[in-house]
Amino acid sequence: MDIQKSFGLRVQQLRKETGLSQEKFALSIDMDRTYLASVEAGKRNISLCNIQKIAKGLNLSISELLSGI
Repeated sequence: MDIQKSFGLRVQQLRKETGLSQEKFALSIDMDRTYLASVEAGKRNISLCNIQKIAKGLNLSISELLSGI
């Protein structure tokens, strides 16, 4: 599996564990919902700045977010 798909699945899993919809999570991290959806689908080569936003939104460090990918 490629890194974009693995990362997307990891983000989706962690977001679902918080109980937030894509829309509510995207709003909380100042990201467009359609962009987040494409990240979770593995269709985006996401920037470090957006990785940091996602990690902070999930109350994780970047290394914790990337763990196991």
